Amino acid sequence: MPAQLVVTRFAPSPTGQLHLGNARTALFNFVLARQGAGRFVLRVEDSDAARSHERFTQALCEDLAWLGLDWDEGPDRGGPHAPYLQSQRAGLYRGFFERLAAQGLAYPCFCTPRELELTNRAQRAAGRAPRYAGTCRELPAAQRDAYLAEGRRASLRFRVPAARSIEFDDLVHGPQHFLSDDFGDFIIRREDGSAAFLFANAVDDALMGITQVVRGEDHLSNTPRQWLLLDALALPAPRYGHVSLLVGADGAPLSKRHGASSVQELRDEGYSPAAICNLLFRLGHFCPDNRLLTLGQMSSLFDVGHLQRASAHLDLQQLRHWQGEWVRSLSAEQARAWLAPMLPATLSPAQADAFVAAVLPNVVLAEDVRQWSEVVFGETLAFEAPALQAVQAAGAEFFAAAAAALGVHDPGDAVDLTALQRATGRQGAAFFKPLRAALTGRLHGPELAPLLAAIPPERARERLLRFARAAA
Repeated sequence: MPAQLVVTRFAPSPTGQLHLGNARTALFNFVLARQGAGRFVLRVEDSDAARSHERFTQALCEDLAWLGLDWDEGPDRGGPHAPYLQSQRAGLYRGFFERLAAQGLAYPCFCTPRELELTNRAQRAAGRAPRYAGTCRELPAAQRDAYLAEGRRASLRFRVPAARSIEFDDLVHGPQHFLSDDFGDFIIRREDGSAAFLFANAVDDALMGITQVVRGEDHLSNTPRQWLLLDALALPAPRYGHVSLLVGADGAPLSKRHGASSVQELRDEGYSPAAICNLLFRLGHFCPDNRLLTLGQMSSLFDVGHLQRASAHLDLQQLRHWQGEWVRSLSAEQARAWLAPMLPATLSPAQADAFVAAVLPNVVLAEDVRQWSEVVFGETLAFEAPALQAVQAAGAEFFAAAAAALGVHDPGDAVDLTALQRATGRQGAAFFKPLRAALTGRLHGPELAPLLAAIPPERARERLLRFARAAA
């Protein structure tokens, strides 16, 4: 593998749906890899058997593929560093555990969760940050044997060296400095024999040749531990960049009260991959280009130097903006295909084109079209009170003249509103307001001329004549 090749990864845990914060992390790593013609690796960190589920792995893959974040190596397509499911890498981890233990760099820990919690409470009460007290660090071999004879299970802890200075250059936060004395020995293998996150995550990055990783800033404190671990194993560490976490518009951590927080929820609501990616690309990353961008354009514009340290505020109103930009980017053929599920199956191509052209400027989500499909093609109209008042005030003569001037035309043909104005003798709001009200049952909506072209001619005349008769 060439030394200059950028290799990034996305390593989700399959414990739920793909969260927007994780989707943003995946996007940043994807465009970073594509920017340098590098490789993007998908690794599923499912070593926690109690919380990981295969259905979530499948859902994660589907969401990433739907967003367009295609990976070069992963569980479904293999690669030179397979397997890509951590649950299938236990044998590989076992060799590293044995090496560390043989070198005295790791030791078994028999402390129970209850014992550890009591120690942490005592440390907090004394005004100290909780850290492992080293209870089992120098446990005599006889005592270890006795615990094992009792049936007690042991985790495996990494022996953190004393008085070590750990320094690295974070892609986002710049130079970092930590002291090993500030944190205690940490677990690298759980009691059930599975690899802990800190261990598996770091070892897999090294073995898979990962060169750069963008991840959440909640992992920044993990980095010095992982550097010590990789140093002990003589394995290379990637360059990490820790981006700010997503918060709601009010600055609080994302929750249901902020609206949809997973890719699947937004898919179900009808948002496009382009809209979601354009929103995420600008959350915590400065982008000088305000256009709707393709993934290729994002790759060209992405700059790790533009990743921001301040919290990124998720505002779903901004998502509606990007969705609208995506809608306006559609060709007539693309728009018709997108809105096809909302259209009556009996429409001719000309009718479908006329309807889509009329309503598209007013559409953000495909679901928005449903109400206008009912207005344009439905047999009966539900009138809003102001619209009904406008109709009644216009008088029978207005609608009789408008119906006569409308004449006979083919579905989808443009309608000459100037001729209708001359026939009715009305201009401006006095013309448009009652005409729109009679045709749609409301006073606001898509531009009237293309909307009138979309309404079946016989239905449009019938709606006008209804009020000519009713007011006569």
